[in-house]
Amino acid sequence: MHLDPGAPRRATRRIQVGDVVAHLGDAVRARPSGGHDRAVTGVSDDSRAVRPGDLYAAFPGHRFHGLDFEDEAVSRGAAAVLSDRPSHALPTVIVDNPRRWVGPLASWIHGHPSHDLQIHGITGTNGKTSATYLLDTALAADGVVTGMIGGVVVRGPESTRPATRTTPEAAVVHRTLAEFRDQGVRAVAMEVSSHAISLGRVDGVRFRTAAFTNLGPDHLDFHHTMERYFAAKAALFASDRTQTAVVNIDDDYGRRLATAAEVPVWTHSTRDAGADVYADSIRCDVHGTTFTVHTPTGRATVRLALLGPHQVANALTALTSVAAAGGDVLRAAAGLEALACVPGRLERVDSGRDVLALVDYMHNTSGQRELLPFLRSLAGERRLVLVISATGERDPGKRFPLGHTAASYADVVVVTDDSPYSEEPRVLREAVAEGAYAARGARVVVEGDRRRAFEIAASCAGPGDVVVAAGRGCEPRLVSGNTTIQFDDRDELRRALRRE
Repeated sequence: MHLDPGAPRRATRRIQVGDVVAHLGDAVRARPSGGHDRAVTGVSDDSRAVRPGDLYAAFPGHRFHGLDFEDEAVSRGAAAVLSDRPSHALPTVIVDNPRRWVGPLASWIHGHPSHDLQIHGITGTNGKTSATYLLDTALAADGVVTGMIGGVVVRGPESTRPATRTTPEAAVVHRTLAEFRDQGVRAVAMEVSSHAISLGRVDGVRFRTAAFTNLGPDHLDFHHTMERYFAAKAALFASDRTQTAVVNIDDDYGRRLATAAEVPVWTHSTRDAGADVYADSIRCDVHGTTFTVHTPTGRATVRLALLGPHQVANALTALTSVAAAGGDVLRAAAGLEALACVPGRLERVDSGRDVLALVDYMHNTSGQRELLPFLRSLAGERRLVLVISATGERDPGKRFPLGHTAASYADVVVVTDDSPYSEEPRVLREAVAEGAYAARGARVVVEGDRRRAFEIAASCAGPGDVVVAAGRGCEPRLVSGNTTIQFDDRDELRRALRRE
């Protein structure tokens, strides 16, 4: 993988609306009557983010159509529109299902940036964010200039910005990759959600590697069944998208994918010494995680500052991706020690008290089953206090199990509100609490006000106890209906503990 750490800046190609029409060919249902010579320099599907010269992609939606906002796109300098119906104000290239064409078009307009970069995608139910941070660190340790597109931040050599979703829309993905290429980036670690695969957000991206972490019940409000959920993930591993698959074969669905993928597969495991990359001698405590990694080019001891045995699999995802791309995996392994934490993933909160306080994103039962035994072991004979909640407009079927699983491990469970969005908070709260009560294993407290819930958790914590705010990680906002408030679990938990 040893790439030239620099990359030349590319001159922008001159593309006009007429070229877009010609490029789409038979997909065009109706051509614009004029404006064929207008220059097109990018693509945007958000009228608020249109830049001068953009092709504004206007999609039909559940409540609105993108053309409902065309005036804003015009005011921001859009050159033309790609849609399924004509604009009243701009030359329109009309196609069926415009969403399908945005990724390939954006890739073409920006000069196919993913062909010039090593793009490493990571998909799975849990672990995507941690594995992406670990991969970014591993690639940098191998001497490569990196970019990262994740659910927490989008980060390149010249800027860092907060992420708005796990994987951006296709127009943003290709624009970002083009910016990375022009900034000298050579490799990119990218989180790829199942929604992103299903909705075309990574269409037109060519992946050097695509990694599969695991699959557990989640997002079934969108996919409906585990088979459809798996199929969405597996679609990333098609030969027209991905050059090499990286698969965790400790996971049942991972083993299935490893035998079915139509591209070369690199496997990793903490149980099967026959995997391409294998970890053993795993030790996890309050100070971090240590293991020995065995690779085709040798073995090394890896010392992570990150907490929890689940981070071994995430580190293996990163290291196997480096190895599969021809990198120096042992050099990358040594570099992982530089990663101090992953935001909102068993992130420590220093309150000045003799309490281990953590914030974590665990928001489904498979994540809970990975983390809660470890947290229980850290607490030992002391108490494990959990603050849990369910997000609105997400799979209702996981609310009861969230409460039940939490109360099966914790001594105290405080059920509170997350972002209910359009749902009634009480309904969410009661469903989670019902599961917690049914476990009959913990003291259960129900408090809708999240700040007050943290105060209750803090009041329950004594010396040596473990307190965890679970479900939101580093998400900075709470959303209820049309109201949004700033709320960072890390700050609020620290404040609550210092009050006690």
